[in-house]
Amino acid sequence: MREITTRPSEAFEKTDYPPVGMYIDGEWIYDRETWRMVRNPSTENDLGPVPKATDADLDRVLQAAQKGFLIWRDTPPNERVKIIRKAVALIRERIKDIARILTLENGKTLSAAEAEIDRCCNFFEWDAAESVRSYGLIVPSEAGSQKLLLKQPIGPVLALTPWNVPMSSAARKCGAALAAGCSVILKPAVETPGTACAMVKCFEDAGLPAGVLNLVLGDSGQISTTLIGSPITRLVTFTGSTEVGKHLTELAARAMKPVLMELGGNAPVIIGEGVDVDRVAVLSAEAKTRANGLICASASRFIIHESVYKRFVDRFAEALSDYRVGDGFDPAAQMGPLANSRRLETAREMVLDAVERGGRVATGGNQIGNRGYYFEPTVLADVPLDAQAMTIEPFNPIAACVSIPDMEAAIKIANSVDVGLAGYAFTNSLAESERLQREVEVGILSINHFGTPDADTPFGGVKDSGIGREGGPSALDAYLVQKTVLLQASLR
Repeated sequence: MREITTRPSEAFEKTDYPPVGMYIDGEWIYDRETWRMVRNPSTENDLGPVPKATDADLDRVLQAAQKGFLIWRDTPPNERVKIIRKAVALIRERIKDIARILTLENGKTLSAAEAEIDRCCNFFEWDAAESVRSYGLIVPSEAGSQKLLLKQPIGPVLALTPWNVPMSSAARKCGAALAAGCSVILKPAVETPGTACAMVKCFEDAGLPAGVLNLVLGDSGQISTTLIGSPITRLVTFTGSTEVGKHLTELAARAMKPVLMELGGNAPVIIGEGVDVDRVAVLSAEAKTRANGLICASASRFIIHESVYKRFVDRFAEALSDYRVGDGFDPAAQMGPLANSRRLETAREMVLDAVERGGRVATGGNQIGNRGYYFEPTVLADVPLDAQAMTIEPFNPIAACVSIPDMEAAIKIANSVDVGLAGYAFTNSLAESERLQREVEVGILSINHFGTPDADTPFGGVKDSGIGREGGPSALDAYLVQKTVLLQASLR
């Protein structure tokens, strides 16, 4: 029976968790009604209050973003890049301090938090570099006239970010928006506001003009309705659940403004015959526990050829049963707690549902202890296709395994859900690899590894997994509008 014996994060709760405030027009605001308490998922202790924006705060942030946009839009790209790079340098200087905040409020291991913050710097740097290469076009025309295609910043951006990757998601959105010349209103998840505050502080200290980057907190419904409905905001970008993403898209459609949505997933892992099963099992254990299983690109549905099914499940279960689960500040921990009580309850329900439908638990399946939101890394075998673990996004360290006779069946199961964000496949066949690239309905497909896109490659899904792409050569596209200018040198 696993048990969590130490919780070293308690020593950091009162010393390393900062006051959480809103940042509007260059001013930090703390003296508002408490909306929620931030909670350490390892100890269930409260870390501090989250202020609730008033109607006046939301009106002020809209005016600030509009003012900031006019300043930032007309700031030369090279000057914008200097400020962004200075902020990135500050993030890197403060990486250990910010990582402690992230681990306290999210639960992931300290090393994983540091890796996320380091990765977010890549996003800022990539987007900054793209901003000075965001060229327009000159269309050939007759003498005495010109046809110009200009790329211009779309305007103030509302960025809504999740609790599972509070730094990297904010960096993807704020990096692209700021690089494009837009102002930003950032609304982080109520569970992880401290990380966002630390990031914004770096930009403040880097000399970003007031109003260019703002941060609000409080009632999500009030904030989204007010800010999306305002004519001042010109783009809504959100990372989170498909259900919420659809609701926000409806609000934006009523206001006739575009959205950039990175929503849920339920990633298939197709394992073909003849692969190195032992190695794939070890890699699968690492992938399943990455960020405590709380990422939208997490490996979820393991679709395994019948010739290697039993050996893979046995080796996979063996690898996960040895994983050390503990407080994120424990250097021996390989996986931390789930982020909140909702995730813990969902994990318990998912295991119970699979067993009731005829599946079996190969390893794990239980909450760990009675304090903190800890759950065992879990392998479910022989899972029916209609079980929750095969049909809804797990967002927990549960892996569902099914046996298939051939690649035809594997692709059919992989494509059977409404989402299509990430997918993974392991095969020794070039023909199978080519077919998987064509037929698996996902936005990101990794073959023979569990890697996901970095700053230089686009990230996003198909079907109910969202609209648009973040990162890569098209990183700034959503934040720019194209203007056609038809110019004559003089009247004719």
